Amino acid sequence: MRTAGRILRFAILATFPSSITSAATITGTVKGPDGAPFKGAFVEAQNANNKITVSVLSAKDGQYRIENLPSATYALRIRAIGYKADPRGSVSLTDKQTASFDWALQKGTVRWSDLNLYQGKMILPNVKGKDVLEQNCFVCHGFQTRMAATVRDEAGWRDRVNYMREAMKFGLAGRFTDDKADAVVSFLNYTFGEDSTVPRSPADLPGYQELVRPVNDKALNIVYVEYDVAGSKGLPWSAAPDKDGNFWMPYYGRGNEVARLNPKTGEVKRFPLPFSETAGVHSAFPAPDGTVWFTEFALNKIGHLDPKTGEITEYQDEGAVPNERPGKHTIRMDQDGNIWTSGSPLSRFDVKTKKFTHFMEVPSAYGITSDNNGSMWFTVLKADGPIGKVDEKTGKVSLWNPPTKARPQRIQVDTDGMVWFSERSGQKIGRFDPKTETFKEFPLPGPSPTPYALGIDKDHYIWYASTEQDTLNRLDPSTGEVIEYSFPHSEAMMRELFLDSQGRMWFATPTNNRVGYFYLTGPTEHASK
Repeated sequence: MRTAGRILRFAILATFPSSITSAATITGTVKGPDGAPFKGAFVEAQNANNKITVSVLSAKDGQYRIENLPSATYALRIRAIGYKADPRGSVSLTDKQTASFDWALQKGTVRWSDLNLYQGKMILPNVKGKDVLEQNCFVCHGFQTRMAATVRDEAGWRDRVNYMREAMKFGLAGRFTDDKADAVVSFLNYTFGEDSTVPRSPADLPGYQELVRPVNDKALNIVYVEYDVAGSKGLPWSAAPDKDGNFWMPYYGRGNEVARLNPKTGEVKRFPLPFSETAGVHSAFPAPDGTVWFTEFALNKIGHLDPKTGEITEYQDEGAVPNERPGKHTIRMDQDGNIWTSGSPLSRFDVKTKKFTHFMEVPSAYGITSDNNGSMWFTVLKADGPIGKVDEKTGKVSLWNPPTKARPQRIQVDTDGMVWFSERSGQKIGRFDPKTETFKEFPLPGPSPTPYALGIDKDHYIWYASTEQDTLNRLDPSTGEVIEYSFPHSEAMMRELFLDSQGRMWFATPTNNRVGYFYLTGPTEHASK
């Protein structure tokens, strides 16, 4: 599958269109409090005009380099957990200019909001309400941005819990009782309340240092380009590319909208639904004709947006499965232009007749994707859940059970027909060969890999996001090697990865209200067929 020794350099511009022929560069060195080179600090440059941020890591010798910055004024800052340095504002750059800024880190404070979800689960106090919080609230977000970042009194925490009960009642009703709400309020007030006796820094707790993992020397060549897409009541769940190079974002929760991002300018155009009831817009998929299809998970509907007119048409599905809550989850289009949705049950919508077809052999599905042969592949997110496919023409459903009972979640099909899927609780990436009907599973590194979002890049490497470790990771299918790449923020919570026409992998980090893409600099092994 891969040719040993062949080298390919990622030749993608860092931030903006490939038409840029001249751009500015920022370089420098990061040193620790002892004056020695500091490895693995994020140096970030944010464009003051459009809030686009480029982040790179300092190398083993402490040096960093941010390239391809258009002329503008930038704010520079550095992020290294447990350290601090003063930011630099109003840095004006012109085309072809190279500016140099060195950083001398000082000892700082490790904040609860700096932790990843796994670290938090390990050292947050084991008091009443912790288990309820993990089993309910952590499904959509962690504790970092919405809990640890703000100090509230008990009344303040109760107000926030009540808001979430109302906003997400389609998912919480019936299981998030008053007693459970009281337990969560008690936990939040005990841990992050005004009178909390929990140490303000988790670094002061025994066991914290053992949870800190070093940065891999192979993982220092990643660049992140992020867009600030705040401004909604909901969370940007993903970023899917359309034929014109724009990206479409569904806003989950009470966002009740889809939005279009222009990656050249950073402009966000919002298309709201005409009501306030929580729709739970979960997934959006741009069609070849320029329109956009999306799911309303909470209302068991799909929506169709015409961006030219702003008109939104909704289609209610009345299909239901006994003992399963009906809902529309991930949305895709097949080769004939029909719309498929995961959820309960797996469904197909005929755009001509406006009728739903339900595949009751698949009462609950999560990830879906199509292959080049007209089949739709899916996963069933249960402990013993299978993967499967529906033949688009015959409607025949085929199911296969992976060797590990591991809650298969996202699924992708490579150009060679190989089917890849993330095994959330099994801490593995699975591969299925449809020709031989055989599986191969790849174990993943770290104490809690929790693979969720899944993508295949142009070189056939497999990328996945670790929900609990806040890393983006690359699996080499030929060797099984996994390289774990740090992410610039905590609580990444990525749901989907999309490859665009330029070979860039796009993501959304919902609780940080950002979407963006990443790429690697320098030589990297090339995968060939």
